[in-house]
Amino acid sequence: MSVPDSPPDSLEEPPRRPSLTPRELEILRLWLRSETKTVAATDLGISLGTINTHLIRIRAKYAAVGRPVTDKTGLLIRALQDGLVSLSEL
Repeated sequence: MSVPDSPPDSLEEPPRRPSLTPRELEILRLWLRSETKTVAATDLGISLGTINTHLIRIRAKYAAVGRPVTDKTGLLIRALQDGLVSLSEL
């Protein structure tokens, strides 16, 4: 009897979630609901550069747990997978 090289799917670890700060979550959620980063920045009363800095850090945290994303669609998918947003919020 041979031993399988990899565990069955049911034994695999669930994807790891990055540890986002409350402010990163707030910015991520608002940006996902907004048309543009500029709209999100205006709604929060912060600069576009600050929005970009937070999004860069959020992407880096996803990459650090082995789940890289490169665009808004990728971040939306990860946020839905991780329960950070729901379709009804969008």
